Amino acid sequence: MNRHRILSEQTPATVNLDGAVARRGLMLVLSSPSGAGKTTLSRRLLSEFSDLTMSISVTTRPKRPGEKEGVDYFFVDKIEFDLMRNKRQLLEHAKVFDHYYGTPAGPVEEALTAGRDILFDIDWQGAQQLKQEKRDDLASIFILPPSTKELEQRLRSRAQDSDKVVAQRMSKAVDEISHWPEYDYVVVNHEIEEALAQVRAILIAERLKRTRQTYLVNFVKRLQDGQ
Repeated sequence: MNRHRILSEQTPATVNLDGAVARRGLMLVLSSPSGAGKTTLSRRLLSEFSDLTMSISVTTRPKRPGEKEGVDYFFVDKIEFDLMRNKRQLLEHAKVFDHYYGTPAGPVEEALTAGRDILFDIDWQGAQQLKQEKRDDLASIFILPPSTKELEQRLRSRAQDSDKVVAQRMSKAVDEISHWPEYDYVVVNHEIEEALAQVRAILIAERLKRTRQTYLVNFVKRLQDGQ
């Protein structure tokens, strides 16, 4: 077992010795321009932390081959989506390429109350909406590339997009990067292992915040009573 896995397993337990929830969960937001590494970092975090789960969005777009309801997305029609939005059942929502996406509030609050952490791979607009709704539960990280040249090289090395699409992503990146001051933390992804170590450290530190360790009041009272 490597030292990073050991470190991950040494984070505060979700349940304390009395069987009660030891801390309130947190919402960890990762944002970045396309190609800066947030998807890779998200996957690595999810593989290391068993009590960290990816947020599942609701969407109006059709289900693609291989996708599963409640695993990849919650698939709804536009009428149901509008109903959820009007009832304020979405923490954030956006329109992307003629389809709508949003984060259901119910499952998020249920996870937080149970002491489970939720990972969000969203853009700056979604992050702003989450901050308005759940600021005390949120920790946000913006991932920056080491340079625009390196960002373009990474986009091209994926061999997934045409030259036109790469140019569009690079143009969009300029606007996305301008929102870095709105985040709690900024990580420059020079090298993926180094960036992962920094994001991992942020997650562990956020879990240890006094306000999230809900058991501390009773625990400290016992200490003061000599127990």
